Amino acid sequence: MDPRAISSFVGDLWDSQIVPQLVEYIRIPNKSPMFDAKWAEHGYMDQAVDLMQRWARAQPIPGMQLEVVRLEGRTPLIFIEIPGTGDDCVLLYGHLDKQPEMTGWAEHLGPWKPVIEGDKLFGRGGADDGYAIFGSLAAILALQAQKIPHARCVVMIEACEESGSYDLPYYVDHLASRIGKPSLIVCLDSGCGNYEQMWLTTSLRGMTGGNLTVTVLDEGVHSGDASGVVASSFRILRQVLSRLEDENTGHIKPESLHMEIPPQRREQAKRSADVLGDAIYSKFPLHQGMQPVSTDLSELVLNRTWRPALSITGVSGLPSLDSAGNVLRPFSAVKLSLRLPPTANAPKCGEFLKQLLEADPPYGASVQFALEKAGSGWDAPALAPWLEKSVDEASRTFFGPPPAYMGEGGSIPFMGMLGEKFPGAQFLITGVLGPHSNAHGPNEFLHIPTGKRVSACVAKVVADHYQAGLAGLTRGVAATDAHTHKGEDGCC
Repeated sequence: MDPRAISSFVGDLWDSQIVPQLVEYIRIPNKSPMFDAKWAEHGYMDQAVDLMQRWARAQPIPGMQLEVVRLEGRTPLIFIEIPGTGDDCVLLYGHLDKQPEMTGWAEHLGPWKPVIEGDKLFGRGGADDGYAIFGSLAAILALQAQKIPHARCVVMIEACEESGSYDLPYYVDHLASRIGKPSLIVCLDSGCGNYEQMWLTTSLRGMTGGNLTVTVLDEGVHSGDASGVVASSFRILRQVLSRLEDENTGHIKPESLHMEIPPQRREQAKRSADVLGDAIYSKFPLHQGMQPVSTDLSELVLNRTWRPALSITGVSGLPSLDSAGNVLRPFSAVKLSLRLPPTANAPKCGEFLKQLLEADPPYGASVQFALEKAGSGWDAPALAPWLEKSVDEASRTFFGPPPAYMGEGGSIPFMGMLGEKFPGAQFLITGVLGPHSNAHGPNEFLHIPTGKRVSACVAKVVADHYQAGLAGLTRGVAATDAHTHKGEDGCC
């Protein structure tokens, strides 16, 4: 492999084709089904699928077969098969659905308004995860341009990830015979601690959540008349949430929602803290005077990657400040997002959460928790020696410094699913969501140079995977210890 030729090829392709395609993709408001119930009627998802599949079909990859698979009543999936040498297989995964708009964008930016400033492409979905299909094919094209052999490659781009990938298991089963048994799984939907080196994701948290509603009246009444007689729905809501979270520390109270953190992950958290320093928290747009929840940097990494944490992501029943009269409101409702440890069983945690919140409602109020989602996390198997060596060389070649390893606080439901279906597979989970890139929030951006370097690194790893396959080294051994065990013994 000629690294300079790989970098040049990938860089030219990004500049001439990929960035312009991503600009057009950002313009499409193809929100995930959870955020656009009429997604099929609106047609934005089909627009995004059409943009990507047209570009992919135009690439000069001999023997490539592309199909937009549509199971009835489900979001579409782009499925690409690329011939290779030998019987082994690499699976490359990404998604094309997007998070909703969110408020707070800078005046000159917007979720559906692509803006390039220096090395950054602003707009919703470019980094999360619209670039994945382009980056995956760029890596394969770069290898073929140098006539470097690779295994058969399967590319899967789903349209339901931001809603928990609930459609994806049906597609995996439907396409099982065509997917085969990959020994390397590549996912470009993760984050990076900085833009100076390649980052491998070692774990992903799971998630459960839904809508918690407390109802005390059939209609609003004068607060001067009812307060002190009828309990505030907001006070009851706070009281019920205190069963789950210590409001003073953010600690999740039920021990059954916590899992043991493996020693290796603690050591990796310490090393990540040493590499990143205060960038662990300074990457966030903290309001003036705001401090992180701890001064121990390695504990912040573990909080973000291995411990459960609650976020309130939506509210209903509260009027805006300028229209809030002196009324004791009939109900208060909030949307809960509970991040879970990577090895927790999310469906069981969701059931436990519902029981915890709804039991013994104060004052006999109506307390209802509508569970919306429950996706388990993922803890990576140990890297095979060939992959560890390949990643190290890739990072040093295309970034400069050696690679870094850290868990991610977000969820990619497909990884846990694939880990169970292909227990002997190796995983390369990486991404471009670095400091201030703000996925899901305002002013989201893709750091273009990192996209190029990650694409080149994938090319290197795919090439090394083929060479390792010749030596019979590509498949690992299915882990059986607690490191990859899903928490089945407690409530979750």
